[in-house]
Amino acid sequence: MSLVRRSNVFDPFADFWDPFDVFRSVVPAVSTGRDTAAFAGARIDWKETPEAHVFKADLPGVKKEEVKVEVEDGNVLVISGERSREKEDKDDKWHRVERSSGKFLHRFRLPENAKTEEVKAGLENGVLTVTVPKAEVKKPEVKAIEISG
Repeated sequence: MSLVRRSNVFDPFADFWDPFDVFRSVVPAVSTGRDTAAFAGARIDWKETPEAHVFKADLPGVKKEEVKVEVEDGNVLVISGERSREKEDKDDKWHRVERSSGKFLHRFRLPENAKTEEVKAGLENGVLTVTVPKAEVKKPEVKAIEISG
């Protein structure tokens, strides 16, 4: 059981005690042949810059052929894919299985200023970067009216 505080500035729940730690140390990790749901929580960041909306997803070990980036319904960005299980040999003896596999799917409703026809995506060093350019916001044209009299 871990009673050590896991301080992480990016995880507001890192300082809470994990009640399942006791089970992780007692129950040996076994390969069940089923996909684990842990990978379904693939972490994705979304930031907005003056020029674009930028999404970054950590997908270590995932090939670009295993990832799909789509826009559906005109303004919903869909990032999905699957990390395949490592091939198992029947003579292998597993001592611990922590890396997860399985399917993931995330949907993001894009704002009106998103240029969905110009979306670009790239996968480099296990990080998927999706860039959605923003349309220029037209400033209202102000026309001075001459006052007679």
